[in-house]
Amino acid sequence: MKKNILLVIAIFVSGIFMSNAQSIFGQWKTIDDETGNEKSIVEIYEVDGKAYAKILQLLEKGKEDKLCDLCKGDKKDKPMKGMIIIDGLSEDGEEWNDGKILDPKTGKEYKCYIFLEDENKLKVRGYIGFALLGRTQYWHKITE
Repeated sequence: MKKNILLVIAIFVSGIFMSNAQSIFGQWKTIDDETGNEKSIVEIYEVDGKAYAKILQLLEKGKEDKLCDLCKGDKKDKPMKGMIIIDGLSEDGEEWNDGKILDPKTGKEYKCYIFLEDENKLKVRGYIGFALLGRTQYWHKITE
């Protein structure tokens, strides 16, 4: 009987750790899909069941305090550091979609979906219209 209880507890605890390891939430290093250079550290977080991401740090030398001069609306000429760049993604099975992503480099917003390829690699796709017309970046989880 004790063995069965211990087995159930071990399965439950390992399930908690496995689900946490497979989460999109946390800090990610963004990689520019055109240059391959590290661009920023982004934090993905959840509010009311929706996923959001904000820039914590810009990694390009000399651009740490860059403003979003090409952005429109209330983001125009605001610091990129601290800016929300993914807005309102909803979970849909293994994918998060139905939200927007901002490209601070161009100031343009796109439809977006993200997908956890493995526990440390996130596929981030911004697109116009439908997902075939867009760009993909791969972000890498920051593990401490």
